[in-house]
Amino acid sequence: MTDETLHMTSHRPYLMRALVEWINDNAMTPHVLVDATRQGVQVPASAVKEGRVVLNIAERAVAQLHMDNEALSFTARFGGVSFPVYIPVDAVLAVYARETGHGMALPEDVHGDETGPDDEPPSPPDAPSPEHSSQAGNGNAGKRPPFLRVVK
Repeated sequence: MTDETLHMTSHRPYLMRALVEWINDNAMTPHVLVDATRQGVQVPASAVKEGRVVLNIAERAVAQLHMDNEALSFTARFGGVSFPVYIPVDAVLAVYARETGHGMALPEDVHGDETGPDDEPPSPPDAPSPEHSSQAGNGNAGKRPPFLRVVK
């Protein structure tokens, strides 16, 4: 194995997009469970309950929905007031269909993501960048032994 195969980008944004597409293809309503305490999350404080928030991200419920490898962003109405929402991918805990509850909790990255221990998490486009990183050091990267084995 080369170093390139050991350092892969995060699988979480790909799973998130696939689950949302699957839920939409089945004519259901995609919801995301978000850890609102994570750095970079921008949601109305009134929507947060016990540090978490559930958001309806159906096309009919939001405007300008954008999902990429760094974040989920859109504009939604909360109490009749339009609010820009920004959620870093690592703050998305689960994606599921409102009608059935089918979906999945997004697993943590096994080998970490593409950011290093000194990198700051992605900031919302219009938000000021933080003064310092909340990560004092990523001691978890590399502590877990590989769970896949080469079979010859």
